[in-house]
Amino acid sequence: MDKKYYIALMIALLLSSLFPILFYIYLDDNKVEHNYIETEYYFEHVEGAIQPIPRSMTIDKDWLILGKALFHSPLLSKDNTISCSSCHMVDFGGDDGFPLSLGVNNAQGVRNSPTVLNASLNFRQFWDGRASSLAEQAARPIHNPIEMATSWEEVIPKLKNNPYFSKTFNQLSPSGITADNVIKAITIYEESLITPNSPIDNYLLGDKNALTEQQIRGLSLFTDYGCSTCHQGRNIGGNIYQKLGRIDIIPEVLTHDFGRFQLTNQNNDKYVFKVPSLRNIADTAPYFHNGAIYNLSDAVRIMARTQLARELTDNEVEDIVALLQSFSAKTIKVE
Repeated sequence: MDKKYYIALMIALLLSSLFPILFYIYLDDNKVEHNYIETEYYFEHVEGAIQPIPRSMTIDKDWLILGKALFHSPLLSKDNTISCSSCHMVDFGGDDGFPLSLGVNNAQGVRNSPTVLNASLNFRQFWDGRASSLAEQAARPIHNPIEMATSWEEVIPKLKNNPYFSKTFNQLSPSGITADNVIKAITIYEESLITPNSPIDNYLLGDKNALTEQQIRGLSLFTDYGCSTCHQGRNIGGNIYQKLGRIDIIPEVLTHDFGRFQLTNQNNDKYVFKVPSLRNIADTAPYFHNGAIYNLSDAVRIMARTQLARELTDNEVEDIVALLQSFSAKTIKVE
């Protein structure tokens, strides 16, 4: 056999061994991602300003489980001491019960932690609305120097060194652990944290025995006095901005934070905040942007006076507080 034969044979062997390698690389670069299911809520509509929370939903359970693990993991903080759940305790109203939350090295935040429950139904996130979505919101605490005080450059290697996170991310996405995938997982978990079947929802959906007589009186006051002008929709709030002290002077203890003015530097935005959701409000004391008011009855009196120019009687306050208690429910169970 001549020399050309052996050269051709070697080339053939080289190509035959190279082809599987190239094919594997091609497949690796073109992996089909986990069959992701986008979150969808099944809304029901009723007459009136307040609308019920969806009683059912479609959600990606695999990403949800991963997001839940991330939400409760201190690996997202600089010194592995703070997790999302440190400030947002899902089983206790979705906040932490403190006026101002503590971050890494016990650094104190500047605003009260809002509830994470039903946050997906808000039109903006944070008290001043500086985030337009849950995904945009999710990354901010990680980088905030008085919250988790870290960066993706520090967080991602820690997650990659964790067997559970490394395996699960790679199972769900060909790109594995990335900032976008971390945000995606946390967002999907937070989308699952809705609280249907509260007494107010059951009442709106036709169960006229769901509210007590006192709560029904409170609902009439809530509607007739104009509370539902701002606190309406699915979240009984969370869908517009409003000025605190729209009509009357606000208590001095609430005057130190200028709200959206700190973002826009527009005088019209002084003391303007996102209207908070009243969902689970009885479980999320203390109240207002700085957590300065501990008692729900006091919060009701302040809002009636400063926003509606009304001085409520003791009986009216009691009836409205009773109504507010009907806004609480547990998170939906994802089957």
